[in-house]
Amino acid sequence: MSTKEDLENKEAEGTDEESEGLADSMSDGADESEKSESKAESRAKSDSSSEESEAIKDEKEEAKAEEEAAAALPAAPVQLGYKRFVYAAYFGFAIGVAFIGSKIGNQLWYRLSQYKPQWDLGDPKDEIIMPIGAVIGGLVALYYYRKPKSRQYVDDVANELSQVTWPNRKEVTNSTAVVIVTTVFATVFFALMDRFWGFVTNLVYGS
Repeated sequence: MSTKEDLENKEAEGTDEESEGLADSMSDGADESEKSESKAESRAKSDSSSEESEAIKDEKEEAKAEEEAAAALPAAPVQLGYKRFVYAAYFGFAIGVAFIGSKIGNQLWYRLSQYKPQWDLGDPKDEIIMPIGAVIGGLVALYYYRKPKSRQYVDDVANELSQVTWPNRKEVTNSTAVVIVTTVFATVFFALMDRFWGFVTNLVYGS
């Protein structure tokens, strides 16, 4: 009996040792697989980081090349937006004031030469009157340009004008052609009607 029990105990110990060896081998294999996976991940990370660094470097080089190309190009004109209408309005206003001022100065010169002939002013001199009118026009336009209320009004009007949809060249050409053709047709039509009714009137009433 003792020998049988000893044999059974030995077999049980052998199976335990075998199971422990299998567990150890499985754990070793798992450790090795984890190590290999970690190495692969580290390699992938290093590759991705190197690729990212190369991409960043390429982007920087492209941006630098674009900046150099932009610096080599001539400077683009400044876009004024709706402000161009404001400046155009004040410029036209200055020209209008200068024109009116020159006409008034011309009349004043003429009246003064008639009233004070002893001064020997002669005929009005445009080379003197026109610059004075231009200076007056510029000063008046500058005054209203610096005035907040009038400046705000002109800015509002210019802003509304900037929102208008202006026709392009093709639309303007087509519209102009339509107007010219319509005008010519109407002129010819009414001329023929005038001739026709004139002829009928002569037949009825006699020439």
